[in-house]
Amino acid sequence: MTRKILGRYIVADTEICHGKPTFNGTRIMVFQILEMVASGRDWNSISESWGGKVSREAIAEAVNLASQLFTDHIQDHISEYDVEPASA
Repeated sequence: MTRKILGRYIVADTEICHGKPTFNGTRIMVFQILEMVASGRDWNSISESWGGKVSREAIAEAVNLASQLFTDHIQDHISEYDVEPASA
Protein backbone atom coordinates (compact mmCIF):
# COMPACT_ATOMS: atom_id res chain seq x y z
CA MET A 1 0.00 0.00 0.00
CA THR A 2 1.25 3.42 -0.81
CA ARG A 3 -1.89 5.55 -0.53
CA LYS A 4 -5.41 4.44 0.30
CA ILE A 5 -8.32 6.87 0.22
CA LEU A 6 -10.55 6.13 3.22
CA GLY A 7 -13.02 8.94 2.65
CA ARG A 8 -13.37 12.41 1.24
CA TYR A 9 -11.03 13.83 3.91
CA ILE A 10 -9.11 10.85 5.27
CA VAL A 11 -6.24 8.91 3.70
CA ALA A 12 -3.63 6.38 4.75
CA ASP A 13 -0.24 6.62 3.07
CA THR A 14 2.77 4.52 4.04
CA GLU A 15 4.96 7.55 3.30
CA ILE A 16 3.09 9.76 5.80
CA CYS A 17 2.99 9.09 9.57
CA HIS A 18 3.90 5.41 9.09
CA GLY A 19 0.63 4.74 7.26
CA LYS A 20 -1.63 5.88 10.09
CA PRO A 21 -4.84 7.53 8.83
CA THR A 22 -4.40 11.28 8.40
CA PHE A 23 -6.45 14.13 7.05
CA ASN A 24 -5.74 14.63 3.36
CA GLY A 25 -2.94 17.11 2.73
CA THR A 26 -1.82 17.15 6.38
CA ARG A 27 0.20 15.15 8.86
CA ILE A 28 -2.63 15.41 11.37
CA MET A 29 -3.54 11.91 12.46
CA VAL A 30 -7.19 10.98 12.77
CA PHE A 31 -6.71 9.53 16.25
CA GLN A 32 -5.52 12.93 17.47
CA ILE A 33 -8.79 14.54 16.43
CA LEU A 34 -10.88 11.66 17.78
CA GLU A 35 -9.18 12.01 21.17
CA MET A 36 -10.10 15.70 21.19
CA VAL A 37 -13.71 14.86 20.31
CA ALA A 38 -13.78 12.22 23.05
CA SER A 39 -12.53 14.75 25.59
CA GLY A 40 -15.56 16.92 24.83
CA ARG A 41 -13.88 19.64 22.80
CA ASP A 42 -16.16 21.67 20.54
CA TRP A 43 -15.58 20.86 16.87
CA ASN A 44 -15.06 24.53 15.97
CA SER A 45 -12.40 24.73 18.68
CA ILE A 46 -10.71 21.59 17.35
CA SER A 47 -10.64 22.99 13.83
CA GLU A 48 -9.25 26.32 15.07
CA SER A 49 -6.56 24.60 17.13
CA TRP A 50 -5.23 23.01 13.93
CA GLY A 51 -5.29 26.30 12.02
CA GLY A 52 -8.43 25.35 10.10
CA LYS A 53 -6.66 22.44 8.39
CA VAL A 54 -9.32 20.04 9.70
CA SER A 55 -12.86 21.15 8.93
CA ARG A 56 -16.02 20.25 10.82
CA GLU A 57 -16.94 18.06 7.85
CA ALA A 58 -13.61 16.23 8.14
CA ILE A 59 -14.18 15.73 11.87
CA ALA A 60 -17.65 14.35 11.16
CA GLU A 61 -16.17 11.92 8.64
CA ALA A 62 -13.62 10.75 11.22
CA VAL A 63 -16.32 10.21 13.85
CA ASN A 64 -18.55 8.36 11.38
CA LEU A 65 -15.68 6.17 10.16
CA ALA A 66 -14.65 5.34 13.73
CA SER A 67 -18.24 4.47 14.61
CA GLN A 68 -18.55 2.23 11.56
CA LEU A 69 -15.25 0.47 12.30
CA PHE A 70 -16.21 -0.03 15.94
CA THR A 71 -19.59 -1.46 14.99
CA ASP A 72 -18.06 -3.78 12.38
CA HIS A 73 -15.37 -4.95 14.83
CA ILE A 74 -17.89 -5.68 17.57
CA GLN A 75 -20.13 -7.58 15.17
CA ASP A 76 -17.18 -9.65 13.94
CA HIS A 77 -15.95 -10.45 17.46
CA ILE A 78 -19.05 -10.33 19.68
CA SER A 79 -18.67 -13.96 20.74
CA GLU A 80 -15.14 -13.23 21.98
CA TYR A 81 -16.34 -10.69 24.52
CA ASP A 82 -17.80 -11.56 27.89
CA VAL A 83 -20.27 -8.70 27.91
CA GLU A 84 -22.42 -8.00 30.95
CA PRO A 85 -25.34 -5.60 30.79
CA ALA A 86 -24.42 -2.08 31.84
CA SER A 87 -25.96 -0.96 35.09
CA ALA A 88 -28.06 2.18 34.98
